Amino acid sequence: MKKWLAAAAILSTSFSAMSADSTQCFENKYDAYIDASIHWYEDLVQMTTSEYPELNEVSNWFLEGRKHHFELNREAVRYYLKNEPQKVATEQSIETWLQLEQQDVKALAQRDDELGQIAAKSFADRQAKPHPQNYELRSAFADLLSHPKKIETALNRYNESIQEVEATTCN
Repeated sequence: MKKWLAAAAILSTSFSAMSADSTQCFENKYDAYIDASIHWYEDLVQMTTSEYPELNEVSNWFLEGRKHHFELNREAVRYYLKNEPQKVATEQSIETWLQLEQQDVKALAQRDDELGQIAAKSFADRQAKPHPQNYELRSAFADLLSHPKKIETALNRYNESIQEVEATTCN
């Protein structure tokens, strides 16, 4: 009986360590996805403002909102992997691991911790009036994205990063 208890204790410790390793792997994988996404938007804004310098202010406003969105997702995935792993669909494509609805973000924004502070920024972005030049920015994005050669370098960099992320396996 004592041997069985000792074996069970060793086995449970192994599973806990494996679980912690797995959680760290998933966090690192998601961090790489978030970083690639933020870099893509930084590149998109840079290309847009190079061609449309009059859209610099609205581009920065847009980029800040995207960063808030992605940083919320980063922090939420970290939290959920450790506390409610069923909320992170790690068996799916990385872009769909986390599906936060408006009410989820609102609830997270009520928390009194770092996740709550990040969620509050994202929630405020979602509730804010659009920038007065938002339509012009979206039109500039559409124009830029309709010319594949103009975005080829940035898009290839993003796609390569995402391929590396997707190739990462976590157990």
